[in-house]
Amino acid sequence: MSELRETRKEKILSILEKNSVPILFTVFCALGIPLSGYSYGYLGQEIVVRIARNSFLIIALLVPIMAGMGLNFGMTLGAMAGQIGLIFIADWGIVGIPGMILAMIISTPISAFLGWLCGKILNMAKGREMVTSYIIGFFINGVYQLIVLYGMGSVIPIKNPALVLPRGYGIRNTVNLISIRKVLDNLLAIKIFGISIPVATLLVIAALCFFIIWFRKTKLGQDMRAVGQDLEVARAAGIKVEHTRIVSVVLSTILAGYGMIVYLQNIGTLNTYNSHMQIGMFSIAALLVGGATVNRASIGNVFLGVSLFHLMFIVSPTAGKNLIGEAQLGEYFRVFVSYGVITIALVLYEVRKRRDLTRAGRLLAQDQADEVEAKQ
Repeated sequence: MSELRETRKEKILSILEKNSVPILFTVFCALGIPLSGYSYGYLGQEIVVRIARNSFLIIALLVPIMAGMGLNFGMTLGAMAGQIGLIFIADWGIVGIPGMILAMIISTPISAFLGWLCGKILNMAKGREMVTSYIIGFFINGVYQLIVLYGMGSVIPIKNPALVLPRGYGIRNTVNLISIRKVLDNLLAIKIFGISIPVATLLVIAALCFFIIWFRKTKLGQDMRAVGQDLEVARAAGIKVEHTRIVSVVLSTILAGYGMIVYLQNIGTLNTYNSHMQIGMFSIAALLVGGATVNRASIGNVFLGVSLFHLMFIVSPTAGKNLIGEAQLGEYFRVFVSYGVITIALVLYEVRKRRDLTRAGRLLAQDQADEVEAKQ
């Protein structure tokens, strides 16, 4: 009986440990909502908007995790490709859904090339994929800044004078996306209990979720899962490990480009030089808040994470102001939490990994001792 209780206790502790980050954020939100003074209707509307705006980007992270490559900080490469597509459609004056589709078409080959390049480099840095993809993001950002700041208008023709800096080349800091602003969100919008639901955007996100579920069952998806579990076993089974890893990064980068376009059509304004900078960090933080880890993530983690993470973002400034009279504290808290949750998740992952290795070593030693004793 005592052993049964111990087993139950261990299971409960294991569940609490695995879900420690979502539980912590749930507590933060539960304390912050009354302090903020916001109505539940307002918070519900904001959460629906954030889910529609950010979910596509976060789902793009699932594919490399499936392939054992961890959290893809290199998703910013796809975000930059999406922004280039939006700059071109703003210059050409293409409006509405056709403009969004054309921006996605333009971003696809750019995202695919950048994803291929990132995948090739990550194959040379096995075991250090996350930090390597983070640095690659900085490098490609420099190339992006060079193209947008000096190439567009001088080498790459830009006809719309509203986009170009007064000197005659380089894109302005802010690009007005009024031509596609909320075109997807308003396509099939309905109101339920006073909350506007962007049905078309949610249908697109649902289609991506079904694609991920279907993709996991395909031969390529099964190969990625095998590669994610053990590289050498997958290689011995005849799977092209390096090629499979590259495909996962390419697919993630292309989806990130599409996600950035969906994100910016909701915002309606493109901050040319900064919109993509924090998108990877916030997307990864939201996924981890939902209970995902470096080697395990699901669609459920995406929606739980985006709801809790952005709910905390909404209530923390006002809660900080009402609690101590300083709204700025809430702003600092948001940035602190976004970085802190990634740090906590990575530390917990390493602790579990080492503990599992130690436990496996003890079991192996015990089995060997039992074999020796049996022979004697």
